[in-house]
Amino acid sequence: MADGLRRLINSESCRILQEKLEHWHKDYHINSCDQNLNQCCEIIEMNSLIQGQLFTILNQTAREGGHYAGVETIKSRLLPWLGTCFSSTASGKPFETSLSLIQDSLEKERQLREFASTRNHELQQLEKDLNSTRLQLSLVQQDLKASQAQEESALRNLDRLNDYEQQVQILKDEVAILGAQKSVLQSRLARSRSPSPRPCRSRSPSPLPLRSCSPGRARLTNAARHARLVACFSDIYAQERLDAQTLLRTYIDDLEMVQRIIYVAAVESFHAAKMAYRQFKMRVRKTVSLTYSGPESLEDIVLDYIVRHEDLYDVQASVNEVIHAMNINPKISFPPEVDFIMISSLIRELCRVAFSMQTLVPPLDIAFGADGELFNESKYRRSYDSDFTAPLVVYHVWPALMENDSVIVKGEAVSKRGALWSRRSRSRSRSRSRSMSPNLCHSASPSCTLLPRSRSPSPIRSGSPSKWAYSVHNASWFSN
Repeated sequence: MADGLRRLINSESCRILQEKLEHWHKDYHINSCDQNLNQCCEIIEMNSLIQGQLFTILNQTAREGGHYAGVETIKSRLLPWLGTCFSSTASGKPFETSLSLIQDSLEKERQLREFASTRNHELQQLEKDLNSTRLQLSLVQQDLKASQAQEESALRNLDRLNDYEQQVQILKDEVAILGAQKSVLQSRLARSRSPSPRPCRSRSPSPLPLRSCSPGRARLTNAARHARLVACFSDIYAQERLDAQTLLRTYIDDLEMVQRIIYVAAVESFHAAKMAYRQFKMRVRKTVSLTYSGPESLEDIVLDYIVRHEDLYDVQASVNEVIHAMNINPKISFPPEVDFIMISSLIRELCRVAFSMQTLVPPLDIAFGADGELFNESKYRRSYDSDFTAPLVVYHVWPALMENDSVIVKGEAVSKRGALWSRRSRSRSRSRSRSMSPNLCHSASPSCTLLPRSRSPSPIRSGSPSKWAYSVHNASWFSN
């Protein structure tokens, strides 16, 4: 600013302008119009040069004062003066427009300053909120870490509790195994009729100790489950079988047909349960083999899984298969107004017991029986109305329970002399049809009656001596 002002002083433009004005004033009346106009334009040009230098000095001065310095002075002195000067001219509209534009720019600049101030205030507030949020987030992270630590501690405690429960269950299973072994040893001791031979000491060296592998749950509980399932099989014979027999006798008068129906239901139940067990075991083995790793054998893991999840067995599907197989069996018939589904409770219990028996090591199964086979005293007992001197079996009442080749529970069969061949001849002449009830044959001809009523009274009739003898004989059969 000082350099510009110094140059303006040194140029003496103002003095020359003053001299020109004085000279024009002296010669104004002498000069022509063109000469006066030329003098005026010359003075205006010189004045514009001086004004240009002054505005340059004004800009430099305002710049030295800062961004907002001198604004009030410009508004109070320069702008009104410019407005007065420009409005006095003939063409004053462009100057008024320039003035309004300057005022608009100043107003916009003021608004921008206010907006910047507002934004700065908002940014400060947002920064405060952000700091508060960060503090809350850090507190939440600390709480989350504490919660995770508590959860991990709770999981560790839960794992220890599960280990304790598993150990308690193993101990209970061992106690049950010892109890079952004790009962088996006591029963064997009671059934033994000859003194046990004195054990002779072996002089051969003891074999090397084998590597001990911890057995799974299925093997630990095998003896207990074996005893329980054998007892369930005997209970089904003593209770559910008699209930089904009583129910069937309300529709079928022929006792032999009723007992045949129950025997076929037992055989088909074991067959359906074994098929379901094989399929279930294949699915479990296929699934477990994908992620199998560990010292235990794959078969033990599969068996343990099946024992723990026997409730996944679809027993209703097996019941449906058994009823379907009974409907197409040529040895039994049923009145057309009813269905074999009426004994589904017996079939259901047989399927469940048969499925569980497949999880034993070794598994339990029923013996194969055929009409006309040689009667085996070690496998069956004779029914109360049998001929005890007959060598052949006419039909079976209940299957025998087997473990490999050993009989665990005896079955029941009917043996009579000459009755087998007469029944075979009648079965060839009579085709099985559900529209023909066995009761019709019984009422049509006395020769169709399988057993004489005078010789073999029904055990279902209450108060008859035969029923008492039948119950006593059943009790002695289970004791053996």
